[in-house]
Amino acid sequence: MSTAKRFSGIWSATPTPLRDDGTLDSPALSRLVAHHQKLKVDGLFLGGTCGEGPWLRDGERRELVRTVGAEAAGNLRIAGQGADNSAARILDQIDRAREDGAEVAIMAEPYFLLNATPENLNRLVTDVAKRSSLPLGLYNRGQNAKVPFPQETAAALCQLENLVLVKDSSLDPAFRQAALAARAANPGLSLLNGDEFQCAAYLQAGYDGLMLGGSIFNGAYARKIAEAVAAGDTAAATAYDEALKELNFAVYGGPKITCWLSGLKYLMVRPGVFPTWTNSLNYPLTPECRAAIDRLVETDAIFTPRLTPTKDA
Repeated sequence: MSTAKRFSGIWSATPTPLRDDGTLDSPALSRLVAHHQKLKVDGLFLGGTCGEGPWLRDGERRELVRTVGAEAAGNLRIAGQGADNSAARILDQIDRAREDGAEVAIMAEPYFLLNATPENLNRLVTDVAKRSSLPLGLYNRGQNAKVPFPQETAAALCQLENLVLVKDSSLDPAFRQAALAARAANPGLSLLNGDEFQCAAYLQAGYDGLMLGGSIFNGAYARKIAEAVAAGDTAAATAYDEALKELNFAVYGGPKITCWLSGLKYLMVRPGVFPTWTNSLNYPLTPECRAAIDRLVETDAIFTPRLTPTKDA
């Protein structure tokens, strides 16, 4: 793994605690921060996909960033989401995130963009990068995005001035090579892998860290993988990577990821971090997923890294 930079390390693209009615549960945010501090993650990405930012009210997103930033008190780096359908709207989001205490804004692909040619996508992101009041991160979701960045556009965007990090969830080997080439030309750029099922491979390829939706429970495992890669211990990195995958499947409902956000939140309900497993995307919590998580919690096969976690997926 390359030399640590300002936005490298282990990040949690954290889920957001909601009440039964789907509104933000502000009192839970102090517990969210304390829990992440116990896991010793380096930063929190607030209001991303896992954080349900696109579905929260504008005021709730602002309260989320403001409250978490104050609770973290400089001990965790704070990133806010910047994603919309025009540069003007994205820049407004970034300005509000800056006012509320974010250190970096992470821009995802637009949700809904007509005439989404490679040229127009490039123009959109370039305009935001030039005018952003915060350092910018690029979140490449690959083919999971409604309007994905075309390869030729994404590679060019990695070289933008003011770009300080890339969250790569694309699963695209060509984009990975383009991002590494951009980082070679700009050593201050931090490359963070967002795929929880290929942590060791990306770190071994030269990425600077991990930004995972599951870091709220698997962050300590993620750090063990990073430490093993940095030490050149391939066997340990592989073992921890496999252990992390087993935990992910247990929490998310198996290889089909049936209970992704619901399972993640229910796991946080068990130790009292979250009040409910309510999620805006209506992921179900199946009896099988609930039972798997209960077994993990009851046998302490979670949060503390070990190489042979209980197999419940």
